[in-house]
Amino acid sequence: MAGLIAQSTLDQIRAASDIVEVIGGCFPLKRAGANFTALCPFHKEKTPSFSVNPTKQIFYCFGCHQGGDVFKFLQQYENINFLDAVKRLADRAGIVLEFEQSPEYEKRRAVKDALLEMHSGIAHRWHTALLNDAVAEPARDYLKRRGVTEEAVKLFQLGYAPDDWADTVNWARGRKYDLNLAEQGGLVISKEDGGRPYGRFRGRLMFPICDEQGRVIGFSGRVLDPEAKGAKYVNSPETPLFQKGRVIYGLDKSRRAMLDEKSALICEGQLDLIACHMAGIRHVAAPQGTALTSDQARVLKRYADEVVLCFDSDTAGQAAAVRSLDALLEAGLAVRVMTVPAPHDPDSFIQEQGADAFRKRLTGAESFFDFHLRRLCETHGTDTDAGRRAVLREMGEALRKADDAVLADRCAQQTALALRVSAEAVRTEFAKAATGKPAPVEPATPAPVAPVAKPTPLEYWLVRLLFLAEDEQVRALATELELEWIGHPLVREVVGRRMETAAQGDWRGVPALLSELDEAAAQLLTRAMAARQDVPAPSTQLADLVNRLRDQFQEKQLAHLTRELARTDLTDEEEERLLREHESLRRRRMEAANAA
Repeated sequence: MAGLIAQSTLDQIRAASDIVEVIGGCFPLKRAGANFTALCPFHKEKTPSFSVNPTKQIFYCFGCHQGGDVFKFLQQYENINFLDAVKRLADRAGIVLEFEQSPEYEKRRAVKDALLEMHSGIAHRWHTALLNDAVAEPARDYLKRRGVTEEAVKLFQLGYAPDDWADTVNWARGRKYDLNLAEQGGLVISKEDGGRPYGRFRGRLMFPICDEQGRVIGFSGRVLDPEAKGAKYVNSPETPLFQKGRVIYGLDKSRRAMLDEKSALICEGQLDLIACHMAGIRHVAAPQGTALTSDQARVLKRYADEVVLCFDSDTAGQAAAVRSLDALLEAGLAVRVMTVPAPHDPDSFIQEQGADAFRKRLTGAESFFDFHLRRLCETHGTDTDAGRRAVLREMGEALRKADDAVLADRCAQQTALALRVSAEAVRTEFAKAATGKPAPVEPATPAPVAPVAKPTPLEYWLVRLLFLAEDEQVRALATELELEWIGHPLVREVVGRRMETAAQGDWRGVPALLSELDEAAAQLLTRAMAARQDVPAPSTQLADLVNRLRDQFQEKQLAHLTRELARTDLTDEEEERLLREHESLRRRRMEAANAA
């Protein structure tokens, strides 16, 4: 990886991060013999196929074939890169990281650090403008009308970008910032015709968007003039700091409350979130768009077991709630829906009715499927055959995604009452939907890795036995085992690396090797190590298996030479050479058989 971390440091972090403790802190593990099992967090299943091996310090799912060491688990479970996984485990273990920096890593890190500094600076500049500048009076008036207090303005560092095309450019130049970097961070736009650059945000109320550590990584700017042309909101583009589909507004201030409540309230806009937060409802966040993405749902799952959707009561808001379902169910979250009466949004409802009335509605939020049934009945109607069929079809499709028999039965009874038909008829229609072709679902990140092609049983057992053997036996086998005897390329790679580390006296264990192998080879090794069967007398079996691989290889060679000798177009020299090779190989086989 770029920005290399010293191998000794990685080994130290790995040794201090017991994989059972790390995974057990994310979801419950159950002891099963020498290993631990659980329902896999990376795909839906009803029978546990996720296994954690405390001896080898690896995990593996026999269903979706995800596997690896403690670093790999954290990468996949929290949807972060390797470096972030190392940092989190290092923080957990109290280990200070020492980097062996590469020029490429240094360059990327320098860009991100400079962008973070630039975003922090411009956020402070706009915040100061909102509090003090005369040109920001319209923004202060707007916030006052919306009931946003000065305390909220300071807590969320709200700002105002002056309505001046050159303001951001002049600010950046005054602080010696590279304008190309400002453009890369989405703060400045350069004209295609080579004209003067200008600020992206102008004459707007500014909402800084922070990462989970509270660092400003982007902005959302709201227009104040209702007659102004252009979009109501302008957001930062995709940058090295800001990826819209992964960032959740307000999470830096709400994640502790989410952990305490085991629930996340999702609102549609920044002002809705601020109103909830200032009303004491702090387990609240907002997506950077209408519907939640799979990445955002997986982030929420780290803090909550349940999500309550409180989007606007208009058609677009209710549609966003429906579009969020796939991602939330895929992440393993329970889903409820809270509604506020039209024409309110959460912000206006709290201002008019008060926090207690909002909390009462939050407590009474209905199951997503109750909300969905009611919405479908209102949309399609229940007085015609076409309307009833539409309700049944869409309810069946939603329930198929939930994959919950008890929920499906309850919804069948409620749907039957709503449509004035028998519950048995509804169950039959739901069953048809369950066997139909699944609707496209946005894939989770990372997507399950496709299983690698299977090696032969002998080669598979070679991997298992070789990694159960001591270094001394592996070194001895290195003089007897030829890699050309192994046909499967991944097995050949894994076995070659094991023999190489044994010969050099540099064996650091399976997890260390997994971090050095490519994805397919690491998957093969993890699968072999995660196998549940006990292996009696592994040393004896390994020696016997090496002999069998040799015999198998030699048999193939003899068969090949026999086919070559049968050719009619051989010259005398070629025939003599093939005969010598055939005889030499036959003699070696006899010697090996006699020695055995």
